[in-house]
Amino acid sequence: MSLSADRDERLAATIVRDARDRGCTIALAESCTGGLLGASITDVPGCSTVFWGSVVSYANEAKRSLLGVAATTLETHGAVSEAVVLEMAEGVRRLSNADVALSVSGVAGPGGGTEDKPVGTVWICCVTGWTKPVSRLFRFEGGRGSVRRMAVEESLRLMRAMLRTGSVGQPG
Repeated sequence: MSLSADRDERLAATIVRDARDRGCTIALAESCTGGLLGASITDVPGCSTVFWGSVVSYANEAKRSLLGVAATTLETHGAVSEAVVLEMAEGVRRLSNADVALSVSGVAGPGGGTEDKPVGTVWICCVTGWTKPVSRLFRFEGGRGSVRRMAVEESLRLMRAMLRTGSVGQPG
C-alpha cells in the first residue's frame, strides 16, 4: 500500500468514526475523482451507518439533471469553479438529506486545461447543517492519477475538518 493510500485510509476511517460519534450522515458529489472518493469511504468497515453514497456526475448534463446545478452557472463559470462545486454539494445534500455533503470538480488531465484552469486545478466544497459552506481551490502537480489521488486526500481533509467543527445542532 502506498503512503498516500494509507493516509487516505486513515482519514476515511476518522471521518466515519467522527460522523458516527456525532450522529451525522455524509454524501458526496464527484466529478474528476470519478468515484475514488466514495471508494475511500466504503473501504471503511461499518461506513454504511453514516454514508449515504456518492453521485458521480462527470458530464455537465449529470451535474444539471442529478444535482440541480444551473445551466447558467455552468455556462458562466465552467464545471471547474467554486460556483459549480457549491451547487453540486448543495444538490447532493438536498438529494440525500445528509448532514454533511462534499463535492469535487477539477481538470485531471492530461488534456482539458486552459490558461485560467490548467491541468491540476481542482475545486472542493463542503456544506453542512451547522456551518457556512467552505470551498477550496487547489493546483496539483503531476499526471491524471496523481491529481485524482490528491483531490481525494484534500477532500477527506476538508470533510474531517468540517466534521470536527461540531455536529447537528451543536457547534464546535
